[in-house]
Amino acid sequence: MIIQLYGTRGSIPAPLRTPEYKQKLSQVLEMVRDAGPGVLSDIQKFISDLPPYLSRLAGGNTTCVSVISSSGQRIIVDAGTGVRVLGDELMQESSGKGEGNITFFFTHTHWDHIQGIPFFKPLYIPGNKFHFYSPYPDLEERFEKQQNPEYFPLPFSKLASTKLFTCLKPGETLDLEGNCKVDFYPLKHPGGSFAYRFVENGKIFIFATDAEFTGEDFASVSEMKPFFENADLLVLDSQYTLDESFQKFDWGHTSYTMAVNCAVAWNVKTLVLTHHEPAYEDDVLDIILQEAKAHADALGNHTLKIELAFEGSQYKLS
Repeated sequence: MIIQLYGTRGSIPAPLRTPEYKQKLSQVLEMVRDAGPGVLSDIQKFISDLPPYLSRLAGGNTTCVSVISSSGQRIIVDAGTGVRVLGDELMQESSGKGEGNITFFFTHTHWDHIQGIPFFKPLYIPGNKFHFYSPYPDLEERFEKQQNPEYFPLPFSKLASTKLFTCLKPGETLDLEGNCKVDFYPLKHPGGSFAYRFVENGKIFIFATDAEFTGEDFASVSEMKPFFENADLLVLDSQYTLDESFQKFDWGHTSYTMAVNCAVAWNVKTLVLTHHEPAYEDDVLDIILQEAKAHADALGNHTLKIELAFEGSQYKLS
């Protein structure tokens, strides 16, 4: 499997603003000044040696993840604003010729997870085929509502591609092309949300955004272990700090501290923190990352790899 992140921001798009850009630029120039003459003799090496929060952007697009199975099947999880970028890439491939065949899974239908659909160009191309999976029997109706004429000029039903909807049943496991199996698990979130687990050739990728795990829920975290345990890659909601999670109880998101607790309890190999708070700039997210790593060390776990979700990040499980 090849997993790529196209949207990592939570709740609402949060594009880079001029003050944050200037702050990043100032920090880089200060590093150039302090490093002395010759530091820019190899500019690409200098950039690669910068701290990640200066060399990359966590990104402002809302949730979207691409999965490519070993058979080459394209799977997309959620369609926040990040799906527009993915769609533009797919237009350069078979989808631009009306020969695309893509599978979608949806965790839930809050706006930040579906608002990119009207701007996903392959949906407009005759001949492209899309199969939409979710545990929601009225998923197609929800998409139609989003594109009512009060909100968008073209109805969802008028998009020229072929669209098929399948409602997933509790406990169901899908067998996709090749050897890729997909199942799902309900999460605590206002209105509901679902985690998806992709298993192929002995490797496990789990995407679990918009989930609230708290200390009071930790007993149920153990009950969830059969679904989450031994994941090679877990991309998990970690929108809040611990203090914020107390202030925003029942808002449906997890603190990075509890995300680490979960990953350790479930024997996860790599944890990726996602659904970033829209008010957090990249330097704040870097602090969160460092504190998450320190928390794992304090728990006595020195094998869990913890990363921050960046738009464009790619992971290969084989």
